[in-house]
Amino acid sequence: MDKEQLIKKWLNNNLSNTELEAFNTLKDADLYKEIIEEAQRFSGNTNAKVEAFDVVDKKLVSHKSNTINWVRVVTSLAAILVVGFALFTWLNKDQINTFNTYLAQNEIISLPDNSTVNLNELSELKYNSSKWDDNRSIDLKGEAFFDVEKGKRFDVNTEFGKISVLGTEFNVLSRDSIFKVACYEGLVQVTYNDNKVKLPAGNEFILLSGQGTTSNIAISEPYWLKNMSVFENASFKDVVEELEKQYNVKVDYPLNLNVKFTGAFEHNNLKNALKSISNPLHLTYTIQNTNEVIIRNGKN
Repeated sequence: MDKEQLIKKWLNNNLSNTELEAFNTLKDADLYKEIIEEAQRFSGNTNAKVEAFDVVDKKLVSHKSNTINWVRVVTSLAAILVVGFALFTWLNKDQINTFNTYLAQNEIISLPDNSTVNLNELSELKYNSSKWDDNRSIDLKGEAFFDVEKGKRFDVNTEFGKISVLGTEFNVLSRDSIFKVACYEGLVQVTYNDNKVKLPAGNEFILLSGQGTTSNIAISEPYWLKNMSVFENASFKDVVEELEKQYNVKVDYPLNLNVKFTGAFEHNNLKNALKSISNPLHLTYTIQNTNEVIIRNGKN
């Protein structure tokens, strides 16, 4: 039996038990009953007369339309609030902050606890700001100088090991096959290959070919913070590669130049930097253009 016939029989009070059960399962059954109850509230000397089905149906359309509209509005608003809250919670669950530097670029980063990080060139730093209060942890690729505020343990995770402190100043270099940690204030702990090393202020840790060594340092901060690159008995190839990175130039030099260099060059004047690395080794240089330099043996 279709819906209209079922309602007509209900209005005529002519439903069987099975049909009554079917009527009660209708979506609008309660609404039909409410309309009939409202109609029967009127009193008078004559018996109340139930309106015809067509009239009732028109009232139902109007009543149902208004009801559905309000329900739809409230439901939509509730859905928007729920989805919005869920989206906000999801977006802020793991708020990862990422910083990258390029050739000859440094960047100073302020962390949520007012600790600062000076990120050297060609480096990347990541941390979860949404969990910072409970977990002061940073992932580092490249080189950075840290000035850490006192508080909970502060961890720097690198490819080669982890550095843990409570509050201090230290420098970390983790690039290619190089891993160095220098402590300038306080005490840091370096964890590598299941080993732990306590590094007090004025000491540097170097991991080379899986072996860790410590040595004293006499400077108060890394040279790169002073815009200087410093070398001790370094190959000329390493010096040239550092110069190319700092000045974003291509250097043409004799590949068979087997000499060692101890000294430094500055980062903000290419001519002075070339003089610093060429004069001690009796070399000559020519700046071809803004991104090309030629170095030759001065004896030839």
